[in-house]
Amino acid sequence: MILVGVLALPALGALLLALLPAHLDRSARWVGVAVTAATFLVSLALLDGRSSGAKGDWQHVDVRWVPAIDLRFHLGVDGISLPLVVLTTLLTLLCAIYTVHSLPAPGRAGTMLALVLVLEVGMVGTFLARDLLLFFVFFEVVLAPMYFLIAVWGGPQARHAATKFVLYTLLGSVLLLVGLLTVYAAAGTLDMVALAHAHGSGIARSTQGAAFLLLFAGLAVKSPLWPVHTWLPDAHTEAPTVGSVLLAGVLLKMGTYGLIRVALPIVPAGAERFAPLLAVLAVAGIGVGTLACFTQTDLKRLVAYSSVGHMGFVLLGISTLSEVGVQAALFGNIAHGVITSLLFFAVGGIKERFRTSEMAAIGGGLAKRLPRLGALLTLAAVASLGLPGLAGFWGEAFAVLAAYRPAASLDRTLYLTLAVLAAVGAALAAAYFLRMLRSVVAGPPPAAAQHAAAVPDASPVELLAWAPLALLGVVLGLYPALVLDLTKPAVALLVTALPG
Repeated sequence: MILVGVLALPALGALLLALLPAHLDRSARWVGVAVTAATFLVSLALLDGRSSGAKGDWQHVDVRWVPAIDLRFHLGVDGISLPLVVLTTLLTLLCAIYTVHSLPAPGRAGTMLALVLVLEVGMVGTFLARDLLLFFVFFEVVLAPMYFLIAVWGGPQARHAATKFVLYTLLGSVLLLVGLLTVYAAAGTLDMVALAHAHGSGIARSTQGAAFLLLFAGLAVKSPLWPVHTWLPDAHTEAPTVGSVLLAGVLLKMGTYGLIRVALPIVPAGAERFAPLLAVLAVAGIGVGTLACFTQTDLKRLVAYSSVGHMGFVLLGISTLSEVGVQAALFGNIAHGVITSLLFFAVGGIKERFRTSEMAAIGGGLAKRLPRLGALLTLAAVASLGLPGLAGFWGEAFAVLAAYRPAASLDRTLYLTLAVLAAVGAALAAAYFLRMLRSVVAGPPPAAAQHAAAVPDASPVELLAWAPLALLGVVLGLYPALVLDLTKPAVALLVTALPG
């Protein structure tokens, strides 16, 4: 009932908000907060050891759906998926709280929050699905609501950015679907649990290789991984703050989660064959994302390109086919979701006040002009650059460590070279974030600011929405076992079945 409830609550909430009259705008905002809060509390109930897979076991809801093709409404949760479920429900709640303070034009809180709740259904469903076709359905549910969030509530080029997002993700979806059907044709089942337990037996190695490439290509677009990342900066630049937070915090994780949940255990021979390619693409993404950040003058585009680099570390961890690497990827997903969401909240607050996210137009001295907002932006930036003691450090450090010691069947010389290049990329990330902080937070404010009307600092509602992320960024940095202990049993079972 908990697994069904965490999907049913936002679905019913979306229906209720869609039916609310337009003039009940304020009420719609509080309904959104109430529904997302209830969903978050239900998701916390999954933290019970018996439901979270403390021994690596699955917990299921399994109902026959389309008997003709043995399609089942099959949900489950374990240590791999649970942290992402909780992160999703938390971020959706914080976005709903943020709308109480701020709602971009054209308003219509009920419609916007209904789309957010449909988005939550798709995101959570992706992490809970245990049937390949059901996984694909939930994976695609997020497409329409994110398109409308960007196109209707976004910036001046919102429709172009939303269309680009849809075209790229549709292409990825076609490749993903072909990959899933390839697995079904070879194995004769859509049951992800049975397929994972079979470890690729019954599927020819050549078929596994083809399926893995198709699955990887489809999932890479959603992450997005280099070189299919070019839709991301435009989408983030034009999206409203809530859209950017959910896009960066959760949607980008669906692709790398799919690699861990679907590709690695179901077609392990394909994963072993193409792991070096994944590693090379990962480090290329780290380099491209890092270098692109040095040329950015817009805060939102800078954070977007930094995400390309951070997701490269996640992919590098996956490509090692080792327990440390997969743990690094899962922790990196959570840390990036927390930190980048805080970054986009802070940048959204800045853009709302200054009507721009261009660093030159904002000027310096944010620490003096808006001390609370400047402090949050600083905390998020130093966490993102990987400062030890904050959440961003562990995922990247473990990914480099895993590349130093990949699975025995992989070329260690190649991975050692890639580990060095990835470490250089992490060091350069510190440089571009420090450059941004020097430009926006430190230094004297522009002369025009002395004669301009006072700009309000972060409001109590904004702080309520942002504080949990700031706290998590510190707690996960000081105590990473909070996530690692949860994911370890399920990861150990997954890696045991991998080659090498």
